[in-house]
Amino acid sequence: MSTRMELAAAVFAVLGLAAQALPGLAAGPIRIDFTDETVGAEPKSLVPVVGTWRIEEDNGKKLLTVDGRQWKEGQASAGIADKARALYGERYAEFLDRVQAYAYYPYAVAPKIDNFSGGEISVRFEGLSGRIDQGAGILFNLKPNGDYLTVRANCLEDNVVLWKFEKGKRSAVKWVRNTPTPTRQWHELKVRINGAKVEGYLDGKLYLEHTLAQPVSGRIGLWSKADSHMYFTDYTVAATTD
Repeated sequence: MSTRMELAAAVFAVLGLAAQALPGLAAGPIRIDFTDETVGAEPKSLVPVVGTWRIEEDNGKKLLTVDGRQWKEGQASAGIADKARALYGERYAEFLDRVQAYAYYPYAVAPKIDNFSGGEISVRFEGLSGRIDQGAGILFNLKPNGDYLTVRANCLEDNVVLWKFEKGKRSAVKWVRNTPTPTRQWHELKVRINGAKVEGYLDGKLYLEHTLAQPVSGRIGLWSKADSHMYFTDYTVAATTD
């Protein structure tokens, strides 16, 4: 435990640097474009929890990649225990238990934003490869126990889905078909949250609308699935203010 605590302290320091690089939500929209990241390394502006996430360069622009080409079920990201502690402090063990149940689904968490309850989250993505899936999702409502929601698009299936992950089980909340999402083309996914109301947009078009049982509140990030190999860029968060 002492070694783990020492490693957690180091992760806290890294997350602290990442947080300093991001403005507070009250100051206006946060846009993460990975310009200051290191090619070949894990991102600092988002914390990988499950899967292989790294910075790559394409046509002179730095991008975030989730690389599922060597994906194995049950494989969490490197140093997951320490990352969990950095995100959730003393509740990290509870969070970690749930992460193992979700290891089929890669995701990374924005460390600066500990509670997003309303506004817009958007990201641009490109599907590169994946025989099982080419999924790009926006993660939100992430709780310390590991429960979360995600709105995701899929280049292989041409659909947009609102998924719920609760107590180690995944279930579809809302499923919308016939949403053209060609592979090897850039697309924009956007989620708009207003209390318990969720809207999902793909390439500027509103496809998904749903009202949850409870208002949204929790951490946010990016999400993918299985063997998906995807590019992400221009992750933008614009929170509503009262």
